[in-house]
Amino acid sequence: MTDHRRTLTLTAVLSALIVVSTVAAPMVSARPAHEIPVSEVSTADLAEPNADGWEEVPASDVPLASAPSSVPNADDTSVETVDVQAARTDERLYVRLEWHDATQDMNASATREFADAVAVQFPTNTSSRPPIAMGGPDNRVNVWYWSGATGTQELLAGGAGSTTAFENPTVQANASHSGTGGNATWTVVYSRQLDAPSENRTDLRTDGDLDVAFAVWNGSNGERSGQKAVSEWHYYPFSGGPQGPPYETLLWTVAGIAIVAVVGVTSFGIYRTRGAE
Repeated sequence: MTDHRRTLTLTAVLSALIVVSTVAAPMVSARPAHEIPVSEVSTADLAEPNADGWEEVPASDVPLASAPSSVPNADDTSVETVDVQAARTDERLYVRLEWHDATQDMNASATREFADAVAVQFPTNTSSRPPIAMGGPDNRVNVWYWSGATGTQELLAGGAGSTTAFENPTVQANASHSGTGGNATWTVVYSRQLDAPSENRTDLRTDGDLDVAFAVWNGSNGERSGQKAVSEWHYYPFSGGPQGPPYETLLWTVAGIAIVAVVGVTSFGIYRTRGAE
């Protein structure tokens, strides 16, 4: 192989590697694993679980695992995933949760009866991430809690065992159970105004990423209190801007094209110089 051909071959290989890395980098980083997309909508009628508008909102399958806890049978939980959707108007945030549950458990009055339940957790201070297990004394969490037996509650917690309920809940929730057997599902929609109604409530009118976590209880499996299926911290990407998608993909693409162009011009110069020799 002549020197000219070696130069051209090396240029082609190097250019191909740069193009591949240019495409692969934004694909990897543009949608982090724990990001849950939020649809920005001008108006919304999304308060009901079966509202038509939810068909246009992307969903994320969030994995759940038994919460670390010292309560009996803490590792015996049955719900493995929850389907999460989120939409935001200028005034409200809507969160829709759906998970499989063959039984509709609405009663917790008897000794061995427990109700199905679900919760969403946010930091009260959105600038830092609190401990996942109900926050901590220095960074508490807001919990939106719905139970088949008691309905909706809005809670404040600063660590396990410190949960207190707000006297005047500002969170609304609607729930429905549909289907039969293994295909049966619970669907719960929470909503709240973006502005924090009072102290110790999460301000949802933020331009930064908003941390969020989820928990589900299956009453027929004896799940209650610390015996629950929980997620890790995820986040709603309210930030955007020049460092996030789709800008990041564009910047990578422009950088890759520029590098390929420089390599091509340099190689062509070498080719002409050697040809002249």
